[in-house]
Amino acid sequence: MAKGFAETDAQCRGIIGDVRNGVFSPVYLLMGEEPYYPDLVCKAIMDNALQDAERDFNQTVCYGTDTDADKVITAAMRYPVFAARQLVVVKEAQSMKTLEGLARYCQNPLPTTILVICLHGASVDKRKELYKNIRKNGIVVESAPVRDYEMSRWITSFFKGRGLEIAPDTAALLAEFAGTDLNKIAVETEKMQKNFPEDKREVTAGDIESNVGISRQYSIFELTRELSFRNREKALKIAAYIGGSPKFVLLLATAPLFNHFYRILRYEALIMKNPRAGNAEKAEMLGISPYFLKEYDTAVANYPPRQCLSVISLLKEYDFKGKGGNSGEATQAELLMELIAKILNC
Repeated sequence: MAKGFAETDAQCRGIIGDVRNGVFSPVYLLMGEEPYYPDLVCKAIMDNALQDAERDFNQTVCYGTDTDADKVITAAMRYPVFAARQLVVVKEAQSMKTLEGLARYCQNPLPTTILVICLHGASVDKRKELYKNIRKNGIVVESAPVRDYEMSRWITSFFKGRGLEIAPDTAALLAEFAGTDLNKIAVETEKMQKNFPEDKREVTAGDIESNVGISRQYSIFELTRELSFRNREKALKIAAYIGGSPKFVLLLATAPLFNHFYRILRYEALIMKNPRAGNAEKAEMLGISPYFLKEYDTAVANYPPRQCLSVISLLKEYDFKGKGGNSGEATQAELLMELIAKILNC
């Protein structure tokens, strides 16, 4: 079973701490649908395995499309030149037709070689010898995608690891901007920190707006909130603003709106099943911070199960229209306004 993001994050922090202290495994298998953590660990190993003067003779970087198992093994079997170790990195290893052939080397890897096998958005077959041998003699990092409803928690954890605090609503705003692209969040956070005073520890919505270039006032995050509270005028105003963007397509709205109303429906089911559930249990079940429960309590009152199902049906209908199905002459912006008006009338 793939690890959750918290476990993967802790594992990668440990690996990065080790390599910075000169502690290496002879083989690393970095894989998974989410490339952020494999890329992060690979970079840390490449930055710390060798001194600059040692790289010319002791570092080999190849790509899966241009190499095979025999070439990689030949490189890995060499001994380092005027250095304690050598580094062999295989990037885009999922493209290697003979990838499984590396199993025989990984059964007894050289202690003076660091072999890094990095798959981008893919994984090896865990039933085969390559995976089993690396599990026995090296380190495997498997990075599963962070689901959209987990993103706020991931951002909070990510910021905490950098010595920063971020409020749940601010984390949700950043999650809306980046989706589930962890690397995008890492890049934007690094850019923000360059503009922060050294003693700054708390990241606000204003910091996100001024540094990342998104507006909380006119965002999908605020649109879902206004719909939860059935604030008709504000919801339509935000929808008009969002739809007016030159790059707007309806899918940018229907996907997060579907997730929002699906959570409301799940919340209703939880309350009916367990009316005495505490806030911690409710928040965990929804995958949100307890900070947002007040909004969901209101949303449940405003959209009972039958109405919530009607909204979900509308979202599926307009998702189809947004992709060109039975939309007539309506623009993407007009479809969004129609959709929001119909949701408010449910």
